[in-house]
Amino acid sequence: MQPEAERNTQQALLRGFMLKCPSCGTGKSIHRYLKVKDRCDHCGLELHHASVDDGPAYFTLMIVVALLFPLLAVIYTQFDPEPLGVAISLMSFATALALWFLPRVKGMFIGLQWANRLYGF
Repeated sequence: MQPEAERNTQQALLRGFMLKCPSCGTGKSIHRYLKVKDRCDHCGLELHHASVDDGPAYFTLMIVVALLFPLLAVIYTQFDPEPLGVAISLMSFATALALWFLPRVKGMFIGLQWANRLYGF
């Protein structure tokens, strides 16, 4: 029995961030914003058993908060803004960031599972 080849975790994470198949990097792993494809169109890798649950949402929240808190500190130390305007602006910015990051973080979770042979990969 031959040992299975090593899978590059860093490359799988990068491919996942780009919403590509962790194996070939050509086909898509996610469609319809957050739906995991059943299989890669290019290499045929079965993706349907990827189980990421709530992990991407928590990590996305941490990323957005880590980006917004320093921005909030800079805004209030450098300027004298109207609080309501800052709140509305930052809520809009946070929503846009979260919507952009969420599928990419989910793709990274799928890539990490594939690289470590978890959940049937």
